[in-house]
Amino acid sequence: MVRQVPIGPRLRAARLNKGLTLEAVAISAGITQGFISRLERDQVSPSVATLVAICDAVGLRVGELFEAPPTQVVRAGQGAPINFGGRGAQESLLTPSNETQVRVIHSLIEPTGSAGADLYVLDCDTEFVYVLRGSLQLVVAAEVTTLEAGDAMTFRGRDPHTWRNASADVDCEVLWVLAPAP
Repeated sequence: MVRQVPIGPRLRAARLNKGLTLEAVAISAGITQGFISRLERDQVSPSVATLVAICDAVGLRVGELFEAPPTQVVRAGQGAPINFGGRGAQESLLTPSNETQVRVIHSLIEPTGSAGADLYVLDCDTEFVYVLRGSLQLVVAAEVTTLEAGDAMTFRGRDPHTWRNASADVDCEVLWVLAPAP
């Protein structure tokens, strides 16, 4: 039994990423909107010529439809060590270093560990922090917020900010998500 590779969702994603309508792709590829709609739902199988025309219209190489999606697994404790300048913190990168859309960082912060008293900015639109355990004091602009385990906060990375472990005797464990990756 031959198993058909589901290409429809990839075609649809490519079309939408380019901001193209079904009509625009149909006109460019010389086929009907209905056929493209059914193809995006994997309800029809195109000829090679039709598939090439559709891929050209949405800006994909035909081979991209059949490639395995890129993935990278980072096992527990194996993230690449990094240092964003904090003291008393062990930080590791959980996303590939060449990832441009998002950066995820795991931090284990010793009691009273901090990024320092001076506020800093990061070259990213959005910064998200999630406290896994312990207590994190976050200063964004002039506002101080204390986050406990299970709390999360989102702010602009370009806003002046700093952080510190609010406890004098308990470690703090945090996940940071930066988008796009600075």
